[in-house]
Amino acid sequence: MSHNSNNSTNDQEVDLGQLFNAIGKAFDRFINFISSIFKSIFSVIIYAIRDFILNFKIIVGLLLLVGIIGYGIEKYREPTYESEMIVKTYFDSKYQLFSKINYFNTLLNNKNYDVLSGVFKIDEETASKIISFEIDAGPETESERILKYEEFLQGIDSTRVSNYTYEYFIENREITSGDLFAIKVESYKKDIFSTLGDGLNLSFENEYSSKKMKKRDSMLLIQKENLQASIQEVKQLQKIYIDVLEEEAQSTKASIALGDGFPLQQEKTETKEYQLLNQEIQLREELRKLEEEKIEENVFYEVISGFQEIGNETKNILKRYSLLFPMFVFALIIIVYFSRKCIKFVLNYE
Repeated sequence: MSHNSNNSTNDQEVDLGQLFNAIGKAFDRFINFISSIFKSIFSVIIYAIRDFILNFKIIVGLLLLVGIIGYGIEKYREPTYESEMIVKTYFDSKYQLFSKINYFNTLLNNKNYDVLSGVFKIDEETASKIISFEIDAGPETESERILKYEEFLQGIDSTRVSNYTYEYFIENREITSGDLFAIKVESYKKDIFSTLGDGLNLSFENEYSSKKMKKRDSMLLIQKENLQASIQEVKQLQKIYIDVLEEEAQSTKASIALGDGFPLQQEKTETKEYQLLNQEIQLREELRKLEEEKIEENVFYEVISGFQEIGNETKNILKRYSLLFPMFVFALIIIVYFSRKCIKFVLNYE
């Protein structure tokens, strides 16, 4: 029995030893595999650097040549100009504005300059000088962003508030979430922009916004009538208390003349009159705010900053051909070089 036990123990030790040896060999193979990858990458980099050094003059000369060609195209191409108009929209007219901007760009892409000239009241030749229309969110301060965020939180379920941080809201909100927009126009003609304002003004008019304005005006009229009725009621109460005060004053004089000690309620009556006065002031303040709201928001839009008479020359990195051409050629050289190396490796692989 003891001999069998010793044999079993020896067998277990042999199995464990083989297991550890297998693990060690697998680990060595893994290390060698990772090492071979790094060696291959290092070899490719060295070979690439070597080939670039050997062909340095050719590569630099080619890059200089395409750079000069790009500079020539950049120098003699027709310059472009841009100008920006900032507007504030009301009654959701921003959706009509976005639709119109897309429509204008479609007309430009299809070269329908006759339709475009009719919209902006300009000749077709001038309309053909327009390159594109672009709309983006207008400038806003950090305080305005915070107010928008708080307004957004009030419109969602309280259980989901924790899912929307301020940073998440700023990064993921849509461009139409605000009411301030920047309209940018790019053109080959530098003095065209001031003539486009009237055409863009028509972009805000639509039936939905008109109905929304009329509905707002009707609501304001109802609120105004209610406030005026409340003010009249307060004034009537004030008149009643003034009459009461006069009666109390007469009663006080009579009591003094008779020598009787009647209790006086003068202080309580004055307090109620003061409260009525404060209530009237508050109602008139609300009425004033309604009037201001109607005056301030009686249009579909407001121009915060109009187009310039003369546009600014466009400075776009995508039109700096003297830089783009060499970068493109250099990237093409790298792609061709590595493609050749890859094909050569595949063909020689055994």
